[in-house]
Amino acid sequence: HESALPEILQRVSKIPVVEISDNVHVDPNNIYVIPSNKILVATDGVLKLSPRSAKGKQNLPIDIFFSSLAEVHHAHAIGVVLSGTGSDGTAGLKDIKDQGGLTFAQDPASAAYDGMPQHAIDAGIVDFIITPEKISQKLIDLLKSFTIASSDGTVSAKDKINEDGFRQILALLRVRVGVDFSFYKQTTVRRRIIRRMVMLQLETVTDYLDYLKKNKPELDILFQDLLIPVTSFFRDTPTFDILCETVFPEIIKNKPAGTPLRFWIAGCSTGQEAYSIAMCLQEYLSDHITTTRVQIFATDLSEKAIKKARAGVYTKKELEGISDHRLQEFFIKTDGHYQVKKAVRDMCIFAVHNFLKDPPFCKNGFYQLPQCAHLPGTFPAKKSTHTISLCTQ
Repeated sequence: HESALPEILQRVSKIPVVEISDNVHVDPNNIYVIPSNKILVATDGVLKLSPRSAKGKQNLPIDIFFSSLAEVHHAHAIGVVLSGTGSDGTAGLKDIKDQGGLTFAQDPASAAYDGMPQHAIDAGIVDFIITPEKISQKLIDLLKSFTIASSDGTVSAKDKINEDGFRQILALLRVRVGVDFSFYKQTTVRRRIIRRMVMLQLETVTDYLDYLKKNKPELDILFQDLLIPVTSFFRDTPTFDILCETVFPEIIKNKPAGTPLRFWIAGCSTGQEAYSIAMCLQEYLSDHITTTRVQIFATDLSEKAIKKARAGVYTKKELEGISDHRLQEFFIKTDGHYQVKKAVRDMCIFAVHNFLKDPPFCKNGFYQLPQCAHLPGTFPAKKSTHTISLCTQ
């Protein structure tokens, strides 16, 4: 049905309230309201409409809109979830945060319906939990800090003070967490550092460096921000097709009788790619060898990611790469989420591991399947007799 929201909002707003028509260019000092029965995306300052999903299919317009903001505007996107029922907005906020943007949720205690903000908060992806009347002032306070990021994380070669500041921050991280981020993509690293500066409303890299020296827990927060979990089930489908049709048969053919199959997946993030390998193996071996023991060792720098991987519990949104057949075969539904069945989880051993610092698994008999799930181009190839490198980044 037609929405009366523009008229309702206009009664209490001095700012013009506009119902969106297709291909509207966004102007400052306007409130834009989605029309009824539409899906909205933002593309570089232009609002585009499309028909709403068919009846019977879950409709998540906020997730779709937030994700489009993240894709285009990266670290310059801000998502705010207010009062509402359900979980719409959580997945979109995650996309914004993954791209270095900022995320807000209304304080659930102040919400008439706390479902949406509470779901986002519980997902651990909200930067600011705040009452509605304070949100605008917070955004204004952040505006000055946001100008620091206008260069998208790059720093002028002439600004030697900033350059030295970034190097010292990486040195502090190396001492604190034992990870040398100088090997990582520097534009991404610097964009993440600037994101923390914006959140703390610090204007210069030197200010942030001083803050880090006085506040050690901030180094741990920055470390987690630098670990970007980009992963999904059966990511890069052609790679998995080749794995099942070519690689597995070759491995099985050359495997000595009675020896277990051992695989190592480096940079496993929250476990989706490790479980994808396990499902492929279980499907393949069911038609060939029913008594083969399989061990999949999956490692990552992030303790938080490994904890989720061990639990093997995922939202419906995180299962987009899973067919209905595999969903029934390998998952059980629990409390509105889906957990990988025990038989598949038992094939996987998850552990925190930094193989840029510690020796990797390199004995014969291990098949190395690094998925590069955190930061692309950071994993050196470790050659061994039985090493297969599959990078789906």
